[in-house]
Amino acid sequence: MSGGPYGIEDTVTAFGPGMTLILLVLTPIFWSLPVALAMAELAAAMPDEGGYVTWTRQAFGPYWAFQVGWWSWLDSFVDVAVYPALFVEYLQFWRPAMTPTDRWLLIVAFIVVLTGLNLLGVRPTGGAVVVLAVVALLPVAALTVVALMVPRILPWIPLAPEGQGLETLGLGLAVLMWNYSGWDTPTTILGETRAPARAFRSAMFLALPVLAASYLLPVGAGLATGVLPWSQWTTGALPVIAQAIGGEWLGHAVAAGAVVSTAGLFTSLLLTNSRLPYVLARDRALPAWLGAIDPRFGTPWTAVVVSAAFYAGFAAFSFKELVVLNVWLYSLSLLVELAAFVSLRVTAPNMPRPWRVPGGFAGAIAVIVFPALFAVGAMVTAGWRNTVAGIVAALTGPLAFRLFARRVRLAGEGRA
Repeated sequence: MSGGPYGIEDTVTAFGPGMTLILLVLTPIFWSLPVALAMAELAAAMPDEGGYVTWTRQAFGPYWAFQVGWWSWLDSFVDVAVYPALFVEYLQFWRPAMTPTDRWLLIVAFIVVLTGLNLLGVRPTGGAVVVLAVVALLPVAALTVVALMVPRILPWIPLAPEGQGLETLGLGLAVLMWNYSGWDTPTTILGETRAPARAFRSAMFLALPVLAASYLLPVGAGLATGVLPWSQWTTGALPVIAQAIGGEWLGHAVAAGAVVSTAGLFTSLLLTNSRLPYVLARDRALPAWLGAIDPRFGTPWTAVVVSAAFYAGFAAFSFKELVVLNVWLYSLSLLVELAAFVSLRVTAPNMPRPWRVPGGFAGAIAVIVFPALFAVGAMVTAGWRNTVAGIVAALTGPLAFRLFARRVRLAGEGRA
């Protein structure tokens, strides 16, 4: 879900210190928690491989299941590519004069190593990600403690900057939502999880307060030091602040934590997003070779390798170029997933639900309202370039369904 506050720095210049701190409190309540609640109910009712793709098929049929799976896979090209891009952004703390060739070689090495780990299966990948998460968060805790020990200013002044343009606000909203999003993503590996319904729900409700604290506390403490003017906060600012208040050791520790964080997030998201083409191939909506399973490790190895190759290509772009388009595409898929959640409450009221969102149908409606508003807001403020790119990407879904699903279906009928 999160590797700490690395990458969230751009929200400070977009919204201002005060508004950033307010949104860091409100966003998990009105964006993250409702989505986690909806996903927890569906995970309990249908703990199947593919997660939200399976649920959308149950609600709306194979066409919309394909659209959600296809859009989410396309979104992952942008989303997962963010982490190699962030990886080199934070490496520049040690090597600021990095050439484009150096950047690309480091990205390729990063992706190759972590793709190899994914090919070993869920258990070693999951274990490695837990270790990386702990290592990434320890420097954040140290930064927070040290920052609280130095002379302080009021961290929430000014409340908001004057005269910010729509695209700047769009970037800030996208970065904020991106850092607090992804509560549906782990559902794609429910079929490979022990006690998936309970494990997923427990993980979601444990992760949310930890995630919120890992953003709010270091950002608030860092702003309170005043060592870096809020108008100069940008990607990679946290190691600079750490070095200024704690010396070389803390700067290096926070930069290393950021690098480790990107590795953990890339690893976990390659794991979950590579299951999308696998599930679509298994359901005969994409070519069968994307559903190939490694006989030794049980991993969908072709889907993993193909996904990693696309991520390597998109990682050539910068973090800021990727994150707004990422949130636009994610919002599109999430709106369909939330609609499926409500639809199943209406069309399948007697479906066994070992755990459900409380409050009956009114409770189900309540949990989708604010996430839907966030999603629409992110799409509206994305800027015309990202909007055009998002619409073009979305329109490939119906085209791909006609192309792939029809061919695969005819091939199956021919064999029969």
